[in-house]
Amino acid sequence: MMKMKALVASLLFSITISAQEFLATVTVDFSQVQGSNTQVFQTLEKSLSDFINTTKWTDNRYKIHEKIESNFLIIITGRNGNFYNGRLQIQTRRPVFNSTYYSPILNFVDSKFDFEYTEFEELIFNPRKFSNKNLTDAMAFYVYYILGMDADTFQLEGGTSHFKTAQQIATNAMGSQFGGWSEMDGNKSRGTLINNVLKPTNKTLRNIYYQYHRVGLDQMSDNESKAKNAIGNSLETLSFYQRGNYALFYPLDIFFMAKKDEIAKIFGGGMMSSVNIGEIKETLNALSPTNSSTWNNLKK
Repeated sequence: MMKMKALVASLLFSITISAQEFLATVTVDFSQVQGSNTQVFQTLEKSLSDFINTTKWTDNRYKIHEKIESNFLIIITGRNGNFYNGRLQIQTRRPVFNSTYYSPILNFVDSKFDFEYTEFEELIFNPRKFSNKNLTDAMAFYVYYILGMDADTFQLEGGTSHFKTAQQIATNAMGSQFGGWSEMDGNKSRGTLINNVLKPTNKTLRNIYYQYHRVGLDQMSDNESKAKNAIGNSLETLSFYQRGNYALFYPLDIFFMAKKDEIAKIFGGGMMSSVNIGEIKETLNALSPTNSSTWNNLKK
């Protein structure tokens, strides 16, 4: 009987683990902070890793191969007691069907990642209320942002519910002592980012994520030329953002930060496509001129 109970408990544990959404790695870099107590940073690293990987963030069930692989790098730049200043770099990727390749989805930095933390405290997140410490709120915001971005690559506007949860978290944090939430903090603030993601004008970019990944990359193993055409056609629709004031539209910057190297590889050789590579270059150069050396080398 005891063996049976242990087996049942083990099965329940494995089911719970497989149901979680993330395979996340958290790293805390405290090299810029003076002091002898480094244990607190190691504790923080483990606590955040457990927080992200063991929390059930959605009602969906994720199989092992469906878990979202992500890296969170927290660079601590200052400390005053239990208050910390830092930056947060986020990287995520998603698998491409019928291949061993992973496509980068996010690769960006939040430069206003400040929080309060006491070693060994339990990390609790309440989606209806700001914690007044900022740590779990900011991390949960990005968890739901990542979930939304990942879902958008598999289904047209599939991430809407996750983005709305992230928006609510940002709303809860407005007026707090911690920066990085309000639209007054600039176009890269969390509040501005998620509001822009949910704007009707961003539907074009969200649809591009779906066309690029699901209709393009996921079909590469079946028909490379057709898949490249789908990817190229999705990039052509970025021309929508040439018409209007999108110079400071952060969702576009995030797209290019993650995708510039991949786009260069896709249109750097292999099977020929029938896309209008000239128009694609023109659009990419107009929207992301800092990467012109990359765009100018693109080929069909």
